[in-house]
Amino acid sequence: MHGLRFAFGTLSVLRVRVERWDRTSAGRAMLLAPLVGLVLGALAAGLGALAAWRGGPLLGAVTALAALAGLTRGLHLDGLADVADGLGSGKPAEDALRIMKQSDIGPFGVLTLVLLLAAQIACLAQQFGHSAARGALAVLTAAVAGRCALGWGCLRSVPAARPGGLGAMVAGTVPPAGALAGTALAALALAVLGHHPRYALALTVGQLTAGLLLRRCVRRFGGVTGDVLGAMAETAATACLFCLAVGP
Repeated sequence: MHGLRFAFGTLSVLRVRVERWDRTSAGRAMLLAPLVGLVLGALAAGLGALAAWRGGPLLGAVTALAALAGLTRGLHLDGLADVADGLGSGKPAEDALRIMKQSDIGPFGVLTLVLLLAAQIACLAQQFGHSAARGALAVLTAAVAGRCALGWGCLRSVPAARPGGLGAMVAGTVPPAGALAGTALAALALAVLGHHPRYALALTVGQLTAGLLLRRCVRRFGGVTGDVLGAMAETAATACLFCLAVGP
């Protein structure tokens, strides 16, 4: 229960009292992160489906994404923007990490956010255009895929880029077998729920894409930070939605 509270307390706006703040609870929280995605995704999917039913596919897509951003305080989007600024700066690791820690967003971050949100809206609008149910399943799949990526970013083989912050707390806490089991269970559950393997495939594509970003960040920054984990979540979700949009 401590890990579950840690997961919901750090990854959502839901009011949960975190009683233990240590690496053991952090590791369990990252393993349980897909459950957070399931709950938040279900809430956003319901709102998106209702908006699509009353106002059309585009409104449904925007509503679902706005709900996800609100339910997470924009945590992952902020991380994505910071990582884009850090990678785009071309500076040494120490200077890039300092840029990422600043509160403002630079041009690389703004451009990345605009393009990513535009892609997510386009993909979700296409799914809601098929039906409200298919759009809702796409929202749910993307939300779960993003949280599955957090486990892969916290593998024991991946170091922290700097000693402080949430990234250092969760880095290196997840065994590979745990991340694999969580992703496999999530993929199976989504395939069963959606009555089609496309959802399992999309989730898998999301993890592979987030893995490429992780590899780049580890080489560039020397490890992971909380921002890198947020960027991985948004990257996995976007790749997942793209896969659903171009697939059968």
